[in-house]
Amino acid sequence: MQIQRVKVYRLNEDGKWDDQGTGHVTVDYLERSEELALFVFDEEDNETLLLHRISPDDIYRKQEDTIISWRDSEYSTELALSFQENTGCSYIWDHICNVQRNMHFSSLNNEIFHTMNSELRELPSVELSTLPIILKTVTESGIADQMRLTELILNDQDFFQKLMELFRICEDLENIDVLLNSPQVFEKIFGDELIMDIIGSLEYDADVPQVQHYRLFLKEHVVFKEAIPIKNPIALSKIHQTYRVGYLKDVVLARVLDEATAASLNSIIHSNNSIVISILKDDSTFIQELFARLRSPTTSAESKKNLVYFLHEFCSLSKSLQVGQQLRLFRDLINEGIFDIITDVLQSPDKKLVLTGTDILILFLNQDANLLRSYVVRQEGIPLFGLLVKGMVTDFGEDMHCQFLEILRSLLDSFTLSGAQVPTFDS
Repeated sequence: MQIQRVKVYRLNEDGKWDDQGTGHVTVDYLERSEELALFVFDEEDNETLLLHRISPDDIYRKQEDTIISWRDSEYSTELALSFQENTGCSYIWDHICNVQRNMHFSSLNNEIFHTMNSELRELPSVELSTLPIILKTVTESGIADQMRLTELILNDQDFFQKLMELFRICEDLENIDVLLNSPQVFEKIFGDELIMDIIGSLEYDADVPQVQHYRLFLKEHVVFKEAIPIKNPIALSKIHQTYRVGYLKDVVLARVLDEATAASLNSIIHSNNSIVISILKDDSTFIQELFARLRSPTTSAESKKNLVYFLHEFCSLSKSLQVGQQLRLFRDLINEGIFDIITDVLQSPDKKLVLTGTDILILFLNQDANLLRSYVVRQEGIPLFGLLVKGMVTDFGEDMHCQFLEILRSLLDSFTLSGAQVPTFDS
């Protein structure tokens, strides 16, 4: 589960928003329950600031890209979460929408599928002659029948394999746009065995005059570069799958993608990122090899640059971890000497590399400013602090100047939730 930093606000009787505290929000299961809820834990003492059971009703509103608000019946008032980052707000909003969709799915499942009223009893056998019937069933059935259809497809272990066998035999079939936005269906079609055939079937679209060449692009033009070898097969599989899902979302389906499916694909990407970072953070050999290469005088400048870019991505993906896990990971990275590495990076003539170094420092500051504060006040941290001051007065360009300024401000100031605005409503 990914955790984001927020402020919690409650609307008082005077119509003003009271600050209830700053903490970390996540979507998780209630204890001894299958119900999902929003949890906000105080960032200082980990006490529960807010526990809100997610409702299937249309009560949630997203405002200004950083605020989610709702009328909470349990608290008998309006509540709002003000996020530090736009991406965090979007991430939690997507989760709320997914939970609501699954709740509606379960409701329909209980009310309709397990009765004798559903007309859809079974799917036709997957053959060339029955494809028009399957297509008609998929595209013209109502919501209730689509839920039943999902159940039938998932119960048929060979459905997608049979469909892709037909595709390989006859690549002149038109694109079949399957409208089943089910996580279980996505899990099947995005597996390593089927994904390339699924992408291949989408190369043929009746609305596009030319056949597309998505598979050719993925096979011949996409090169997986490893700054450091990743040996875990599950992590490698998830990395490749994440790229392909992103390619599907941003390129293959960009013209026809609806919000619900886009949210589901984003959820898969976030989940994969969480799995990959969880695997790598627990691999002590991997972490040690990464830092050994960064420190080695025999590592070429180009390789070292790619290792720093990888380190930045590694730290960025750690946002998908629970806050306690992310904090432990960052402390492990500090023990491995990450701030010493950044000290060297900030002395590089490569502006892009320097910017990457400052981005890594900001990730640490956003997690806990004391992680960096406690380093720069020690003797070994003085060179890094000096480089930050030098960077602020050096003409690196506007973006770089702002980066150095933000780091120094965070080091010298107490924490303030940057970018978070108190929700305001016209009286």
